Amino acid sequence: MVGLRYTRAKRRNRFISFISLISMVGIALGVAVLIVVLSVMNGFQTEVRTRILGVASHLVLTGAGGALADWQSVARSAVEQPRVVAAAPFVEAQGLLSAEGTARGVLVRGVLPQDEDRVADFSQNMVTGRVDALQPGAFGIVLGADLARALRVLPGDKVALIAPQGIVTPAGLVPRLKQFTVVGTFDVGFNEADAGLALIHLAYAQRLYQMGDKVSGVRLKLRDPFEARAVGRELVGERTDLIGYDWSRSHPNLFRAVQIEKRMMFIILTLIVAVATFNVVSTLVMLVTDKQADIAILRTLGAAPRSIMQIFMVQGSVIGVLGTVLGVIGGVLLALNVETVVPAIEHAFSIQFMPKDVYMIPDLPSELQGADVLAIALISLALAFLATVYPSWRASKVNPAEALRYE
Repeated sequence: MVGLRYTRAKRRNRFISFISLISMVGIALGVAVLIVVLSVMNGFQTEVRTRILGVASHLVLTGAGGALADWQSVARSAVEQPRVVAAAPFVEAQGLLSAEGTARGVLVRGVLPQDEDRVADFSQNMVTGRVDALQPGAFGIVLGADLARALRVLPGDKVALIAPQGIVTPAGLVPRLKQFTVVGTFDVGFNEADAGLALIHLAYAQRLYQMGDKVSGVRLKLRDPFEARAVGRELVGERTDLIGYDWSRSHPNLFRAVQIEKRMMFIILTLIVAVATFNVVSTLVMLVTDKQADIAILRTLGAAPRSIMQIFMVQGSVIGVLGTVLGVIGGVLLALNVETVVPAIEHAFSIQFMPKDVYMIPDLPSELQGADVLAIALISLALAFLATVYPSWRASKVNPAEALRYE
């Protein structure tokens, strides 16, 4: 009762109550910011994984030297595995695209359109044209939207694809070159693919890169991407002619960077909450100094040092609990509405936080996770409780005779 009464503003301690309010607001802001930032990091991690898997593959089976001869049997045995949804062969190699005097280095992927639709999301993200326009005899090519803009080409325009594998002639090494017609563009929202990936038919890729009947490997789509490593071990088994690698190895630095960033942001923003709890220490220290006469009277009436200590621990804990609750409510509401709030701010101030030409993902996603909210709330409460220990201990050591000497 006494501890709760001290949290309210009374005649002499209005300034101390104002400091208590500032401490509460500081904790609330720190908790809310931490929840929002971690939710955005979670959303960014999920969005990166989703967009990469829409272009890459959950699991790739290939052979020694990056070539696979009997890919049909490998694909058949793979789809017999219950956790595998679909399989598609591919040829992947570097190339140079040239059009209108402009050249760009690209990653060329030879695909079978019908099979590719089952393991990737190109068809759902086509801006113009269709993936199934890549048919034998048509010499068609599908480009990323940013790549098409860089080359200044539209559907129907011609581009020249130059392969690094050349033909030896008496005049020297002559690069292999083939002209293709642009039949479509895609925009998957993943800048690396949109600006540097070109799709052609599997037969043309095999011919251009002199692979014969071989392919680079077989791409697999799984029911659960997180089982890719286990499924890969099971499919490779004792076969020495097969090599498997999952989606986490296709862009390992990117996934690791996101994890490290999330961990570091959690530590840094937790320090904001810790700084806010230091205000609780200063508030209680000033309150103990202001209430020394009250403490002395309570002691002379028989209050034990432990009871005096509990009074100030209650006040500090109330500040911490209220600040944490307000911060959790505000943080959860903001995290659930980031996709609405951020565009509104961008529109109001005519700015863009994540331009597509700079960041891989131009939108600011958010994914609220209950475990993060619980961890943040517990840490905030623990820090607020620890902040009350020293001032409360100091209050319990007040000497009644010394405190009442000049009263």
